[in-house]
Amino acid sequence: MNYGLCPLSVVPIRSSAADKSEMVSQLLFGELVEILEQKGSWWRIRCLWDNYLGWVDRKQIAPITPSETHRYESNITYSLEIVQGIMADDFFVPITLGATLSDFDGINFFYNNRNCTFSGQVINPAEIRPSGDLLLKIARRYLHAPYLWGGRSPLGIDCSGFTQMVFKMMGIALPRDAVQQVERGRLIDFIEQGQAGDLAFFENRKGRITHVGLLLPDGHIIHASGRVRIDRIDHYGIFNEEDQRYTHKLRVVKRVLSDEDYRPPITREVEVVNKNQVELF
Repeated sequence: MNYGLCPLSVVPIRSSAADKSEMVSQLLFGELVEILEQKGSWWRIRCLWDNYLGWVDRKQIAPITPSETHRYESNITYSLEIVQGIMADDFFVPITLGATLSDFDGINFFYNNRNCTFSGQVINPAEIRPSGDLLLKIARRYLHAPYLWGGRSPLGIDCSGFTQMVFKMMGIALPRDAVQQVERGRLIDFIEQGQAGDLAFFENRKGRITHVGLLLPDGHIIHASGRVRIDRIDHYGIFNEEDQRYTHKLRVVKRVLSDEDYRPPITREVEVVNKNQVELF
């Protein structure tokens, strides 16, 4: 098998092997792929994180060996900075919220056979306990990120990319698209029984799931629509106070976290996530 790593801030994944084809998703710095086939200057890839398939310009992927792939997967940390640079002796790369750092020790990490440095805040899923409180703190970091079909970064993100990235940084895998995400988790019968961090799904006029967001306390939701924003929600759907109308019709609420994850978090588990990383937020 052939593997690759994303060496740039953000790399588009396209529906076909052409620059003009639709962008269906993105790779962020440090994410890993399996290379399935080549067509000219394009590679068809499978994202190792969520099994998403698509085409990338092979000039934007760094080939790596299976052993290197295993090393990159073994100890993962994610950046919590909106945008901040990584540095080595011969290069500087700005990375975004959700970028992957391998073998990060608080300052240094391994990348492409060299040691790099990163001085921003991070989160290591292996060193935290998932919780609704923590999930929403991560989600709020994306507030006002512009909506972008296929986007997964704070510079442009779609609704399911937003929910996927928030859960990913807690070490919980969600599929890429809302119509796939709705298959995960436990059904909540009434929205009044929902808890902060539950996923709310919305349907179009044909009954197809087309939108997803995260419940907040007190009848609100955070979701990507035009931008990552907070709106009111009730049993009917999302109410946009700016437009004074309902914009999305509620279909179902699902709980991905366990009931145990909604207990008050232990302060140290939330705030201390790595050496030299004193506070998470």
